[in-house]
Amino acid sequence: MREEGLLATAQSQEEIEVEIGLRPRRLDEFIGQEALKERLSILIEAAGSRDESVDHLLFSGPPGLGKTSLAAIVAAEMGAVFRSTSGPALERPGDLAAVITNLEHGDVLFIDEIHRLPRQVEEVLYPAMEDGQLDIVVGKGPSARSIKIDLPAFTLVGATTRVGRVAPPLRDRFGYVARLDYYDAEDLAAIVERSARLLGTSATEDGCRAIAKRSRGTPRIANRLLRRVRDYASVRAEGVVDATTADKALEVFEVDSAGLDKVDRAILVAIIEKFGGGPVGLSTLAIAVGEDTETVEDAYEPFLILEGMIQRTPRGRVATRRAYTHLGLESRHRPEEGLFSEP
Repeated sequence: MREEGLLATAQSQEEIEVEIGLRPRRLDEFIGQEALKERLSILIEAAGSRDESVDHLLFSGPPGLGKTSLAAIVAAEMGAVFRSTSGPALERPGDLAAVITNLEHGDVLFIDEIHRLPRQVEEVLYPAMEDGQLDIVVGKGPSARSIKIDLPAFTLVGATTRVGRVAPPLRDRFGYVARLDYYDAEDLAAIVERSARLLGTSATEDGCRAIAKRSRGTPRIANRLLRRVRDYASVRAEGVVDATTADKALEVFEVDSAGLDKVDRAILVAIIEKFGGGPVGLSTLAIAVGEDTETVEDAYEPFLILEGMIQRTPRGRVATRRAYTHLGLESRHRPEEGLFSEP
């Protein structure tokens, strides 16, 4: 039976529209990632002083940390047009050619999930990034010929949750590669406070902190939890998001004190109860909880590893002592079998 979790579920169109409204528009509005912001400000200011486009940028990191927001901010800071697409949407070289030939001088082209670009599309992208030219093959067979089209200067911003899957020739053509890290509780509380203000929701400092500590270091999740707590506050409380209301609301929505939702706990329970604590392979674990392997690996596993709940070993995933303690299953652990040793 498939478990439905709150924290890593797919976004509805309504949620996407709300999230867009909450995104920062300028670099000084972006909370957190201070080192990255400083480096970007240098790149943007330097390019502006030379009247050039910013060099191509690649942002990596888990979902929901602000890669798309930063790409749009780069365009805004440069006074450029922001154009967005995704790797899976560019199925053929012609799809990419149609997008690139419509760019104007200084435009910022954002490609989300760039690691999912087909190889033949990547090959068209190489000369566009490096030489500012687009190679198009016209015709087929012996009569086929290549035409080179000069492109206006533009900035490509790629985003990926799996930088290791970006082909090295493509990765090497980015002038700056940056990884976004999980946010600390203080920055997340500030993000929740800003979002509450934009949503017209009354939230106390303690309420923002209560939401932040369950947000898995991720602004997108913090905003999602805020909206659910706001719903609860409007019908079960006085409409004010304080610590008590946040705790009760998140209990209703099955987000526990460590920030784990139903699927997180289902993964841990499956490893412990169905597979004796592990090791268990990723595909087998995904089937056991009714999720696809990519969702488990990208959306749930990074946080569980970060929190020390599971380990990845050569033979599969293993539950740690902390997972047993969190679930109240300490009596079932097997330290004598090396269950909690480092892989």
